[in-house]
Amino acid sequence: MGNSEPIEFWFEFCSPYAFFAAPQIIDIAQRHGRSIAWRPFLLGPVLKVTGMSPLPGQKLRGEYALRDWQRLARLHGVGFSLPKLFPFPSLAPARMTYAIESIDPEKAGLLASHLLSALFERSEDIGDIAVSARLGAEIGLDAAVLADAARDRCWKDMLRMKTDEAISRGIFGSPFVLVDGEGFWGSDRMAMIDLWLSRGGW
Repeated sequence: MGNSEPIEFWFEFCSPYAFFAAPQIIDIAQRHGRSIAWRPFLLGPVLKVTGMSPLPGQKLRGEYALRDWQRLARLHGVGFSLPKLFPFPSLAPARMTYAIESIDPEKAGLLASHLLSALFERSEDIGDIAVSARLGAEIGLDAAVLADAARDRCWKDMLRMKTDEAISRGIFGSPFVLVDGEGFWGSDRMAMIDLWLSRGGW
């Protein structure tokens, strides 16, 4: 395709599958010379549209997911545990990500991936504004700027707009990757995305 448009990585911070996919999409983007547009959204409104409930509460599928997440953690050699409150309100980290993107898009990716790791590997409560701000400071970001962003009407509106955009573009789960307009759902589509970029589609 010869396209240099960013890979769009749409994800919900509550999503364990987004946690497992994030390092892979970073690697794929680097190998193909692409940047990543980190696009957090709220899965709750999306589930209302699809008529589904959060995965952990679904019969059969929820039990499978719990086992699958542990299996993926072993496969990738990372620690993994679910937060005590799950799913949880992910407003703060999502708003912070968009605020940082407006300053430096690359740092938005650093923040998002750091927060996902802190949540699922270290059991950090990233839904708490103070916690996410502190975690941002760990990678050199201004904690006060992050905390303010989580409360700022501008970034509240941005997150709402992006969630609406996700629905309008047919995004129904996390992670959902858009490559030159082609959509791929799930962390198990990373190899397909890599091949798609290598071949220029099919």
